[in-house]
Amino acid sequence: MARNESRTDVLAGRNPVREALDRGDGRVEKVILQKGAHGSAIDAVRRMAKSAGVPVQVAPRQKLDSMAPQAQHQGIVAVIAPIAYADLDAMLSAIAPTLDDVRAAKPVLIALDGVEDPRNYGAILRSAVAAGAAGAIVPNREMAPLSAVAVKASAGTALRLPIARVTNLGDALHQLKERGYWVIGLADDGEDATTIWDYDWDRPVVIVVGNEGAGLRPRVRSSCDVLASIPMRGPAESLNASVAAGVTLLWASRRDLG
Repeated sequence: MARNESRTDVLAGRNPVREALDRGDGRVEKVILQKGAHGSAIDAVRRMAKSAGVPVQVAPRQKLDSMAPQAQHQGIVAVIAPIAYADLDAMLSAIAPTLDDVRAAKPVLIALDGVEDPRNYGAILRSAVAAGAAGAIVPNREMAPLSAVAVKASAGTALRLPIARVTNLGDALHQLKERGYWVIGLADDGEDATTIWDYDWDRPVVIVVGNEGAGLRPRVRSSCDVLASIPMRGPAESLNASVAAGVTLLWASRRDLG
């Protein structure tokens, strides 16, 4: 089956999905299998997705029909990212290969912990590019896909920022700490919490943004060196995830803005 022309972020059909998984370029965001569908092709795709660390979901046929309305999906649909994700080690080595380089360059990175809205995802990437961030890190599960919607929300800037996708974000954050980065989680922890205004950003940092509703997951939260909040004068309890990320990214990068 050919790529569905009406949804450039969707691949439909057994052979195209198998080929995309076999390429191993990290562009397959998730695989959706038709509920009740069986057979060797379905089993093969399920095994390939599991081996590649790609989430597999099961959905009624109507869901697959709506995702690929002009294609014979044969019970298999995949959501495809418009770009290939970077390998974390390769991305970090390209940014600053040694501990001395990290300390000298003081890069700013952004990590997203389960951001579910692709528009928020795209808006955060746009802010990261605007702030001069060196890269982004996202988990491969419970995360919005880097779909055409996300790229549009980023005004195309998502294509300019290296993005690494990892199996375990908590482990990745510990790896970053070993490389010399300080991990700052955005969280509203009351009046006694550190604020982004008070924190010393003159260092290599990773800013971690949590889920729109639940915030940072416990494992990710415990991996942070510091939890920081954004003080607000008005009666609003919190900011939208993408707005909070944008404010923090620009504040953290102000040392380079003059």
